[in-house]
Amino acid sequence: MNVPMPARHLPRYEAQPSDAAQFDAWADPSRKRTGSGEQAPAADQRWSAPPGRPLGYRASTSSQGTPTTGPARPGFGDSAAQQNPRQEQPAAETSVPNQPAGYPAGQQNPQIGQEHPGSPANQPLGPNPYGPGANPGQHGAGQAGHQPGGFPANQGPYVGNGAGQPQPYGAPPQYGNPAAGQGNPPPSLDNVPVRRVQKAPGSGWRRAVHHMSGGAINPGMSAEERRLQELVARIRQPVRGDYRIAVLSLKGGVGKTTTTMNLGSIFASIRGDRVIAVDANPDFGTLSQRVPLQTRSTVRDLLLDEQIERYSDVRRHTSQATSRLEVLASERDPAASEAFSEDEYRAVARILQRFYNIILTDCGTGLMHSAMAGVLDLAHSLVLISSSAIDGARSAAATLDWLSLHGHDHLVRNAVVVINLPRPGSPNVGIQQLREYFLARCRAVHIIPFDQHLAEGAEIDLSRLHKTTKRALVELAATVADDFTTDHRRYRG
Repeated sequence: MNVPMPARHLPRYEAQPSDAAQFDAWADPSRKRTGSGEQAPAADQRWSAPPGRPLGYRASTSSQGTPTTGPARPGFGDSAAQQNPRQEQPAAETSVPNQPAGYPAGQQNPQIGQEHPGSPANQPLGPNPYGPGANPGQHGAGQAGHQPGGFPANQGPYVGNGAGQPQPYGAPPQYGNPAAGQGNPPPSLDNVPVRRVQKAPGSGWRRAVHHMSGGAINPGMSAEERRLQELVARIRQPVRGDYRIAVLSLKGGVGKTTTTMNLGSIFASIRGDRVIAVDANPDFGTLSQRVPLQTRSTVRDLLLDEQIERYSDVRRHTSQATSRLEVLASERDPAASEAFSEDEYRAVARILQRFYNIILTDCGTGLMHSAMAGVLDLAHSLVLISSSAIDGARSAAATLDWLSLHGHDHLVRNAVVVINLPRPGSPNVGIQQLREYFLARCRAVHIIPFDQHLAEGAEIDLSRLHKTTKRALVELAATVADDFTTDHRRYRG
């Protein structure tokens, strides 16, 4: 049976003043002990660090007896002996007061008290409060005048800030590019490349290929689709204030009311802002019959309403089509409609221009009635309707002549002539010759082909139009919209 041996208490070793000299003599054979001091090393020998001590550091005492610890390299000490290790003066080794047990005299704890280059020299070290061999850097506290880890007070290890510049430990980090403030322009998000997804085709074989490949193959839009996008962009041009369009013709049955509805519907569906068509026909106009009737109010009711302060107050007097085009109907009593004068039309226009961006006026067949004078004075643009027959073309030409003679020559030069084809197939009159005639006097000429849906004379739905007819109406709207940016303030109204 093993009998445990009693624990032996070894006597604690206390550092003696002579131990430091013996240690230094053992570390450097070139030194010879001479009593209480030591002999300086030969001039041709360099100081070498003893085992377990940092290279280039030594423990000695100054002439006043203050222990110093520092590098033996030049430039890191204050005394002349530290500037040149070859001319070092001999110094007597003495014990350091309050030196912890376990370290020879003249040698400090390597974990504490090692001075950083640039720290104050000749500063004594206090006792280690953590016991022999303990590292205060591991407990978050250090000696007086030192930080944990052996760095001097108010000074720590230098870390980089990402731009090659040193930054003290514990200081707030410096972000950003320091070169931006040195004359170089700062970076901008405008220079970030963006790869935009190509828009998918909307019709034809391109759309079929894109759909069958699950979007992996995108042939892109055709030339026709790109042309349509250009037309839509022209229609969506901003309008300064309100823009008033007068649609007129001296001859009835040529598609004046239908053209007003079509043009207004294209504007309302593509632009998205408020567009309204006003029926100014004194002879029982039919504009309100082309939209779903939502109210029985007319222009007369709008004038009699004394509480028009916001858009909703006007909206209760109008009917709206599926394209979001609003229609203000005319008086249905022919006897009462004769009272619709120029002043009353101007009063209606002043109300509508506060809430609507585009105002279209469906004029009557006569040019001499009272309301027609107000319509022409306030109009910014004129759309003249003609048929492909000779009599219709002559009536349109007579209208242009009358306008030029009565002070509206600016409307003639800026007018857009619309030739409606009354039946399918090729007309009997040369359309090209008619086009050339009107182009010599007006801004543009557009041909609207025959459409079965428009020939019904009922409510108009753009989705039921033939694609050729709809494309011609879009081109007409784009031509009219090209005048949105023109300054019309020089004209009356």
